[in-house]
Amino acid sequence: MAENRSSPIVDWLRALARRAKQDCGGPGVGALGMCFTGGFALAMMTEPAVVAPVLSQPSLPLAVGPGRKKRAAAIDVSAEEIACAKRRLDAEDLTLMGLRFHGDPFVPPERFACLKSTFGDRFEAIELEPEDAAEAQPGMPPHSVLTVHLDDDDPEGPTRQAEKRVIEFFTQTLRKAV
Repeated sequence: MAENRSSPIVDWLRALARRAKQDCGGPGVGALGMCFTGGFALAMMTEPAVVAPVLSQPSLPLAVGPGRKKRAAAIDVSAEEIACAKRRLDAEDLTLMGLRFHGDPFVPPERFACLKSTFGDRFEAIELEPEDAAEAQPGMPPHSVLTVHLDDDDPEGPTRQAEKRVIEFFTQTLRKAV
């Protein structure tokens, strides 16, 4: 739950990605992190098997209390993992995707601004308006882009378009010739 370092579970996820690529072949695997696991997909980029990372509403570190401003732009990934991801994104012509709702208190705009600044054109940001979300709990701001707040009642609406873009991203990236 701290900034500038990843969770120890990411080591296991990297090994899982490596094993999945060995077992299934292809150009690599995709990783989708959501909420508390949002930054995991970025941290997993140190594993060469991971070629399609998606950060959906990356919420850690929580930007609350003292030090909020510093944590608002941070993500739970080390400087070494960020440097590795930058090298790989450029060298391998890869893209990193991120999704969030405007006004989501768990994913401050500073976090996406930092991702955009750090990764430039290699970061595809999908930022949705709160009114585009399916209402899950009255009075709660939209957060879960691909699950709870995905608006199934509007198959051509913004949240469904975001879902389609993520599926397209995985399909295009994971079908590239090796």
